[in-house]
Amino acid sequence: MDHNLLIPIMRRLAIEAGAKIMEIYNSDDFDVKVKSDDSPVTAADEAADAIISAGLVDVFPDVMLVTEEQADSHAKKGDTFLIVDPLDGTKEFIHRRGDFTVNIAYVENGVPQRGVVYAPAKERMFFTQADGQAVEETGDFALDTIGKTTPINVADSNNAGLFIVASKSHRDQATDDYINKYNVKDMKSAGSSLKFCLIATGEADIYPRVGRTMEWDTAAGHAVLLGAGGNVVRFDDHSPLTYGKEDFANPFFIAYAPNVELKEA
Repeated sequence: MDHNLLIPIMRRLAIEAGAKIMEIYNSDDFDVKVKSDDSPVTAADEAADAIISAGLVDVFPDVMLVTEEQADSHAKKGDTFLIVDPLDGTKEFIHRRGDFTVNIAYVENGVPQRGVVYAPAKERMFFTQADGQAVEETGDFALDTIGKTTPINVADSNNAGLFIVASKSHRDQATDDYINKYNVKDMKSAGSSLKFCLIATGEADIYPRVGRTMEWDTAAGHAVLLGAGGNVVRFDDHSPLTYGKEDFANPFFIAYAPNVELKEA
């Protein structure tokens, strides 16, 4: 994979999809349907998926593509592929809370090598450069011109007082029980893959996820966090979280800055 070609394409498609999402988000009303797994889906999910999928297939026709909104792609097998969640945080979108993202990632040999996370309502964009360094872009997000980018790096975490980030929509007692094992200085709540990005920028130290996620939920944020010096491991044995698993389903996991002293589950 030519990363110098890949990154501008993923970035441009994320911005195009984000513009369509915001068009629907700012409309007077939009329909909400329920998928077979009881998760919600909107016209924004479907429109963004159409934009991203068409763009990726056009430029990378020979690379396996997995996307949340195309059930047929969930039966594919492989450890090297493009993976898309066109609108991560649909519940945040529906409730007009703004914490939703466009996620596009490239996984190679089971590892998310490159990724883009775009939060159009919050006007925040994170991506890995061709060399793997994670950056945050600011500016007007022009389609074909990358604006000002700032390299991002995880915090030099202090285990005497950690900043914890957890899900807005999926917080439960099991999560709180695990968080209580740490010395907590402050708590943040965030939706979608923004939680990975908050660790990548040093705004948080650790994000434990004790609940169901799929690889398209995490791959782009995982790539950004790796590019900022962070890591993501399985909750049960602290081994690396890998991709290309059966049905693209994740086990529970922990995303964190490397100075954090992880506690046992």
